Amino acid sequence: MPVHFIITTILGWMVFFHPFYISLTEARYNTDSQRLEVAQRIFWDDLEEALSAEYGESVNFLKPDDQTVLDHMIEKYLLAHNKVEVNGKLIQMSYLGFEVEEDAAWFYLESEKVRKPREVKYKNTLLLERFAGQQNIVHIYWGKKPKSLMLDKRKKEGVVKIGN
Repeated sequence: MPVHFIITTILGWMVFFHPFYISLTEARYNTDSQRLEVAQRIFWDDLEEALSAEYGESVNFLKPDDQTVLDHMIEKYLLAHNKVEVNGKLIQMSYLGFEVEEDAAWFYLESEKVRKPREVKYKNTLLLERFAGQQNIVHIYWGKKPKSLMLDKRKKEGVVKIGN
C-alpha cells in the first residue's frame, strides 16, 4: 500500500474528527474615500457560539428573534476584536453589515479617513477565546498583491510595511 495513501487517509480522518477554526480578513485602502475597507469571512456557527458565550443568550444567526439585536451584538463583538493602527495611530472603525454565504458570512467594516498607509498594525482576536486552534489570516492589500499575517492565541497582532 503506498505511503501517501496512508498519510492522506490519516490526515483526512484527523480533519473529520478535529474541525479547523479559521477566519479571513481582507483590508484594502481606498484612495478615493481615504478609508481602510475591511471584509471578514467568518464561519457563522463559530460566531454564533462566541456571541452566545459573550452575551449570555442563545443566538440564531440565520433566523434571529430580532435582527437589530443581532446586528448590535455583531457590531460590538467585531469592533472589540479588531484593532487597527495606520502610521502609528489607532483608527476608529465602523461596522457596515454582513451577508451570508453558505457556511460562512462576510462582515464589513470601514475606517475613518486616514492618510495613505505606510505601516498597518492589525490586531485580530476574533474567536480566540472560544477555540484553542483558532487562526485569523489577515491580508492587507496595496495594489494587487497582499501582505499577509497569520494570527492566533500566541500572536494576536502583526505589522505590515507598505512601500510608496
